[in-house]
Amino acid sequence: MKRLIASVLAAVVISGAAQAETLRIGTEGAYPPFNQIDKEGNLIGFDVDIAKALCVAMKVECKFVTQDWDGIIPGLMAKKYDAIVASMSITAERKKAVDFSERYYSNTLRYVSKKGSSFDAKMVKGKNVGAQRATISSQYLEEKYGKDVSLKLYDTQENAWLDLTSGRLDAVLADSLVNYNWLKSPEAKGFEFSGDTIDINDQIGIAVRKGDALAGRLSKAIKDIVADGTYAKINAKYFPFSIY
Repeated sequence: MKRLIASVLAAVVISGAAQAETLRIGTEGAYPPFNQIDKEGNLIGFDVDIAKALCVAMKVECKFVTQDWDGIIPGLMAKKYDAIVASMSITAERKKAVDFSERYYSNTLRYVSKKGSSFDAKMVKGKNVGAQRATISSQYLEEKYGKDVSLKLYDTQENAWLDLTSGRLDAVLADSLVNYNWLKSPEAKGFEFSGDTIDINDQIGIAVRKGDALAGRLSKAIKDIVADGTYAKINAKYFPFSIY
């Protein structure tokens, strides 16, 4: 009888482990230092570390799925993953399609250009400016300048920087934190910030499908990792200042 009871308990434990909840996280994998693929093929970055910490706080398994930025919301709607942790800005337009958690960091925009160039952030009209497609940066340029600026859009942020360093652009507008990280790289030698930060009250959240209670669970988990110091440790790994 004791053996039978032990076997039943073991089966229950194994069954419970097998049924542990898995949270599938969608991210881009091409937006350093927030999400990128390293030389060994591993997915790394601030977004990735935050997602892992949230999974621990929620007591769920984490599984990551990489998806090109242009298709990241369609991928969520197609149920390829359950949540998007990819430095996505919370906007009124996106909220028509998805729900968001509360913010997990705050963002501003800023230009980068070649040192000594004639580019002036206060006189952008007529300049060749690059930005990643379907981002807050591209939206800002389109709404503020329209056809008065020669805007070139890119599938990835890295390709925008590549054209900048190749001399095909006068400047690139992107998230300040992303440009801050890029300016520390060897590829950015000879380039610098241009103008002040552009504060558009940009809050970065986690997107889930409409009506999914997961948004509330993620918001609670964000508050938990902020309160217990986990967030600050991850933040310090990437930036010498708080981005929350």
